[in-house]
Amino acid sequence: MHLLLLLLSVLAGSSAAFAQRQPAFVTDSLDAYIRRGMADWQIPGLAIAVVKDGKVIVSKGYGVRDVSKPEPVDENTLFLIASNTKLFTGTALAKLDDEKKLSLNDRVTNYLPDYKLYDPAATQLVTIRDLLCHRLGTKTFQGDFTFWDTNLPRAEVVRRMRLLKPEGQFRQDYGYCNSAFVTAGEIIPKVTGQSWEQYVETNIVKPLGMTNTFMLTTGAENRPNMARPYTTNFTLDGKPIRLPYDSVDNLAPAGSMVSCVKDVSKWLLMQLDSGRFEGKRVLPWSVLQKTRDANIVTGSRKSPVFPVHFRAYGLGVFMADYAGRQVYWHTGGAFGFVTNTCFVPEEKLAITILTNQDNQQFFEALRYQLLDAYLGVSYTDRSRFFLNLTRPEDQKQQQELAKMAGRVAKKARPALPLSAYAGTYHNELYGTITIAPTATGLKISFEHHPTVTAQLDCMDSDTFRLTYSHPAFGIFPTKFSVENGRVTGVDIKASDFVEYDPYVFVKL
Repeated sequence: MHLLLLLLSVLAGSSAAFAQRQPAFVTDSLDAYIRRGMADWQIPGLAIAVVKDGKVIVSKGYGVRDVSKPEPVDENTLFLIASNTKLFTGTALAKLDDEKKLSLNDRVTNYLPDYKLYDPAATQLVTIRDLLCHRLGTKTFQGDFTFWDTNLPRAEVVRRMRLLKPEGQFRQDYGYCNSAFVTAGEIIPKVTGQSWEQYVETNIVKPLGMTNTFMLTTGAENRPNMARPYTTNFTLDGKPIRLPYDSVDNLAPAGSMVSCVKDVSKWLLMQLDSGRFEGKRVLPWSVLQKTRDANIVTGSRKSPVFPVHFRAYGLGVFMADYAGRQVYWHTGGAFGFVTNTCFVPEEKLAITILTNQDNQQFFEALRYQLLDAYLGVSYTDRSRFFLNLTRPEDQKQQQELAKMAGRVAKKARPALPLSAYAGTYHNELYGTITIAPTATGLKISFEHHPTVTAQLDCMDSDTFRLTYSHPAFGIFPTKFSVENGRVTGVDIKASDFVEYDPYVFVKL
């Protein structure tokens, strides 16, 4: 009995000492901070895990999976983790490099002989490493309206990269490129005989015991304990609206994985233990090192807001100094979901935050708040800071939406009969759209978005309000080009969440 009491006393003392090593923000304030942030940012559900010194300190959920049902989020609730998939892809290819089955510096055309970039010289030089670190010279998200939620297969995504005219210089300028990761993923079956999803699941996901992680988005809506996607973007009242689940398996190596914080914490524990998990070697340390080597500098000026001076990208992971420590992280965004993962090996610290509302920065504010707490940075309310930055933008958007609604309400007559705008339009990268008259305006059908349409309502002359049937794609003014009384083309814009630049479609 005395021995048992002594043992219990020692364990209690160890637990108390361990708890004392956690910052007061984590032990005393975290719950209140999260609940306030979720209310401020209109986030239905959030899950978080914090790993410190080889232990999972926090692993829990807040809020609800579905605003129409009282189903709480917990550590097993599933979210699309989107671009947090990229480090799994980078790690898979680094593993193959480590095993001498390929080299990260091999030319892509060694494995995909028909692969081309816009510039013939870049085509001859581009390597697997180039694909995995966003240094092709393309603009961030360039081409993604063509690829996101579309029916184009992976091979066609890869083929159409030759149509992406770069704005920057090859190997000099950073531009976040999802289709490059798809291309890198397509090299895996050439070397292993397994698809990207089979190889990553067999070599990384299963050995980590990530039993509640899925490689593809297909069937997400039918999985138990699955969070529902929401947005407040393009809404007049700022209230969350339900969205369809993304279907992005054609972009799988760039962002199709579905997981929960309980499973992601296993991935992070492995990152902090040099490739080991629960004492067993999952990946060689040399593989993780390859993913963390900086391949392109993304910033080298001191941040006016954060204790950061330098930023770079490895193989599917960002890196920076933060309060004197080396920090690795990535974010992930799909319609209705924004997520992050972060690890600080020097502090044996890791964080993951998964949310089901995409128009908010709280998921990042919370990460910074935890980094500040653990790394001894003076307290600044990061959520309040981001709110003060983004609320004016949200208000401006709502004002613009209201103005467009007012212009439509005036029932202006277009410069030409609606039949003059009808027809088939073509963009070299995207393909075709079809515009047809309706009782109230015009309707757009998209060749490669079979589940998405758009309504065009005249605001004046040749300018229309474009409203997508999928709310997250947005609402924008769009203008037809007219020459000598004949419609020659139209500009089509989608949400910046997908791609920044509009597409010019020429009437056939």
